[in-house]
Amino acid sequence: MSVTQEMPEQPADERIHNFEEVALGYTEEQAILEAERCLECKKPKCVEGCPVNIDIPGFVSKMKEGNFEEAIGVIKKTNTLPAVCGRVCPQEEQCEKLCILGKKSEPISIGRLERFCADRERESGVKDPVVAEPTGKKVAIVGTGPAGLTAASDLAKAGYSVTMFEALHEAGGVLIYGIPEFRLPKAIVKEEVGYIMKLGAELKVDYVIGRIKTLDQLEDEFDAVFLGTGAGLPKFMGIEGENLNGVYSANEFLTRVNLMKAYRFPEFDTPIKCGSHVIVVGGGNVAMDAARSALRLGADEVSIVYRRSDEELPARREEIEHAKEEGIVFRLLNNPVRILEGENMSINGVECIKMELGEPDESGRRRPVPVEGSEHVIDADIVIIAIGTSPNPIIFDGSKGLEVTPWGTIVVNEAGMTSLEGVCAGGDAVTGAATVISAMGAGKLAAQTIDDHLSK
Repeated sequence: MSVTQEMPEQPADERIHNFEEVALGYTEEQAILEAERCLECKKPKCVEGCPVNIDIPGFVSKMKEGNFEEAIGVIKKTNTLPAVCGRVCPQEEQCEKLCILGKKSEPISIGRLERFCADRERESGVKDPVVAEPTGKKVAIVGTGPAGLTAASDLAKAGYSVTMFEALHEAGGVLIYGIPEFRLPKAIVKEEVGYIMKLGAELKVDYVIGRIKTLDQLEDEFDAVFLGTGAGLPKFMGIEGENLNGVYSANEFLTRVNLMKAYRFPEFDTPIKCGSHVIVVGGGNVAMDAARSALRLGADEVSIVYRRSDEELPARREEIEHAKEEGIVFRLLNNPVRILEGENMSINGVECIKMELGEPDESGRRRPVPVEGSEHVIDADIVIIAIGTSPNPIIFDGSKGLEVTPWGTIVVNEAGMTSLEGVCAGGDAVTGAATVISAMGAGKLAAQTIDDHLSK
């Protein structure tokens, strides 16, 4: 049985001292060998697992032939962000999970092949995209994360006049502020955004909808609107000491590091406080990103504190293994109950309680239950809270009739349309914090709905 091609990586003892990309990408020989493992199933299941419906057998077959130009052409028919998806999409839970080869061996490394094609195109020169004749209709895209970029791309290709509104000073949303350079180089995000601009989309940065203009005003100015504002409002635990100096939300910490380039201070103006003993609370990809960034910033010890076991960690297994290789300490079945105060409102440790797993909760995971009398203190001078996010409510200011849930997410129907006719929404603003590729799938769905709505 064929064996999957392993991805070359920076050695752990080297990469913990830099922010350069960890995974180095396939060589051409490795890419072709991996593509040749494809069974060319008569009834391929892999496409069913892709939220943006990439023709996976189609692009893999082109790679077998060594025709990488046609392979990336197949991918870009439905995915405008292949270099991003090839790096951060959880393929192991989607397309690769359904790969027939995976039943008896390792599945095809679809994500790594997608990345290779995208990187190869960047090296050889990206062709100018083909755009349909102008429709004469205008669409506003609020937010330039993966959902917004995907909707903008599909609508621009269809001939609509697209204007993207971004609250920050750079486009990309979570791709630019949330995911570290060592996982997703920002030059790649900028090039993917640049491709969408070549489709004719206009970009307005530093533009907060809900402040500079309201949603109601956008509705008056545009024929349709897409809301892809993400989930940028951090959640906290509500425990004593969260107001101390040195407590960050993961959003603030990663935004300082990634968007504001704090890891290159003083070349860039944004400083960041990173002590010797850092605790990151949470077990998802954001927690892994924060922990691995803190280590690279010079912390002596970085710990993940998570209330469930290793098996329940929601982060990608690849990111968990990378974190372990780099020396991140995993303090599992622990939950913070109090952050201890030192001099001048500094942090002087975190009091935790040990947990044990009980019966499954509504998510299907076993519920963590505190172990009475097991309180203990873990050394810490920096604490990063990475337990989730929710949509920022600013977008709703000045909007009449937009229905939201009690949790602040936007209510949509099965086609992505909100309670306001001609206004669609998708991504984390609807689902809460989720994956890049699921947001892209929502952006595609909304773009089709807008096209159908405006074509009537």
